[in-house]
Amino acid sequence: MEYFLEGKTIFITGATGFLAKILVEKILRLQPNVKKLFLLVRASDTKSAKKRFNDEVMQTELFIVLREKIGVNNLNSLIEEKVFPIAGDISFEDFGIENSEMKNEMFKEIDIIINSAATTRFDERYDIAMNINVQGAVNVLNFAKRCVNVKIIIHVSTAYVCGEGEGIIQEKSFTLGETLNKNSKLDIDVEKKVIEEKLKELEAQRLTRKEVTMAMRDLGIQRANLHGWPNTYSFTKAMGEMLLGHLKENLQLVIIRPTIITSTYKEPFPGWIEGVKTVDSFILAYGKGVLNFCFGDPNSKIDMIPGDMVVNSILAAIIAHIGKDRYYSSQELIYHISSSKRNPLKSSDIRLFLFQYFTKNPWINKDGKIIKVGMPTLFSNMDSFQKYISTYYWPLLKIVELVNVLSWHRFDKTYTDLKRKIDMSIRLCELYKPYVLFHGSFDDCNTERLRMTMKGYNMDDKLNFDPNCIKWEDYFMKTHLPGAVKHIF
Repeated sequence: MEYFLEGKTIFITGATGFLAKILVEKILRLQPNVKKLFLLVRASDTKSAKKRFNDEVMQTELFIVLREKIGVNNLNSLIEEKVFPIAGDISFEDFGIENSEMKNEMFKEIDIIINSAATTRFDERYDIAMNINVQGAVNVLNFAKRCVNVKIIIHVSTAYVCGEGEGIIQEKSFTLGETLNKNSKLDIDVEKKVIEEKLKELEAQRLTRKEVTMAMRDLGIQRANLHGWPNTYSFTKAMGEMLLGHLKENLQLVIIRPTIITSTYKEPFPGWIEGVKTVDSFILAYGKGVLNFCFGDPNSKIDMIPGDMVVNSILAAIIAHIGKDRYYSSQELIYHISSSKRNPLKSSDIRLFLFQYFTKNPWINKDGKIIKVGMPTLFSNMDSFQKYISTYYWPLLKIVELVNVLSWHRFDKTYTDLKRKIDMSIRLCELYKPYVLFHGSFDDCNTERLRMTMKGYNMDDKLNFDPNCIKWEDYFMKTHLPGAVKHIF
C-alpha cells in the first residue's frame, strides 16, 4: 500500500460518512506520503467544510490510534498539509464548487476517485434518493471525465441492488433499463418526470413539509416495488450503477458492493461504529427492552461484513487496478464484499448472541433500573409476525385505550409506550425484511481473486477482507455488541 498510494491525489465523496472516515484514517495511518486528499463535505463554504470535517471526522474516537502513533501536533500538521475539505454537494454539477481555481487544481491533480456518498435510508424521499444515489453518481462520473490524470473510479454501492434474490447472486453488472420483475420497463428519465409531477401535485395541495416528505417516501417505495426492488435505497443504487456502466466510456470503473456493514473488526481498533445500521436497529430496541423478537428462518443467512474490511477491499481494488491505462476498456468490475458464501452467519446465532450478551451485560435505563431481556421470539416470515402483533399487542393496546376513556385513572404513558413498541416493530420489520429474510448467498469469485492478488503483493495482512477469519460468536460478544452499546446506545 505504501508504494501504490505514495504521491497520489485521492478524491473522496461522502467524506463525513461512516466508511469514508475509516478510509481517511487508514490512508493517513498507513500512507502519510499520499500527495493530497480532497474530501467533499456538504457545507456552504470552505470554512464551514473544514469545521465540519474537524468536528465530525477528526474529533471522533476513530483517530485515537493515529493521534497516539504520531502525536497531536504531527497529526495536525499532516492534516494541514495533505487534507483539503471541499465544500460541495454531490447532487449538483461539479458538486456546486464555486472556486474555479480549486476546481482546476482538482482536474489536474486527481488520480483516484472514491464515491462513497449516498443516502442509505431505505425509505428515503424519492426525490432526495434520486438526486444523491442516481444523479450524484452521474455527477461524479462527469467530474472524473474532466480529470486529466484520473486512473480509477471506485463506486461504493450495495450488494442488495439484487433485491430479494435467491440462490447464488452473481457479481454481474446491470444493463440500462433492466428490472428485477421483468414485467416492467424502467426508464430513468420517466422516473425523474414522475418525481417532478408528484412534487407539483403536492405543492398545489399546499401540504405541510411533513406531509410532502411522507408522500415522497411512499412514492419511492411504490416505484421501487413496481420494478421489483423492495425499497427506495436498493432501487436508486441500482439505477446509479446502470448509469455509471452506460456512461463510463473508457474510464476504469470498479463497483464495490458490501452487504450489511458492521463495526470494525480490527482497525484502527475493534468495535468502532457510528450511526444505527441495519441489524443495529434490532440490537438497540432489544437491549433497551423495546422489542423482544428477531426475524429470520433459523437457518437463513444474515450477511454481515465489518466496516474496516470494506475499506480494505476498496484500497485493494485501487492497488490491483490503478496500473491499468486510463482508457482501459472492459466491463466494469464488480466486487461483492460479503460473508454468506465463505463464513455464513445464521439468524438463530444472532438471536442467541443477543440473549447471552444482554443477560450478562444488561442495559441500565435513565431511572437506574436494569432492563431484563428474554430469549427473542424468532419469526421466519411476515405472516407469523402479523399474527403475533394481532394476537398479543393490538388487544392489549385496545384495553389500555378503553381504560383511558372510561376511568379517572389514565394510562397515557402506558398507551404511548405500547403504541411506540407496535409502530417500531412494524416499521423495522417492513424496512429490514429484505435483509434479514434474505434467501440468497453472494458469489465472491471476483473478490477472492482480489484477495489472491493482495496475497501476491504480501499485503493480505494489511488489507484483510477475508470473512473466513471472523469467529462470529467472539466478534459479536467481544466486539460488535460492546461497540454498539458504547457508540450507539
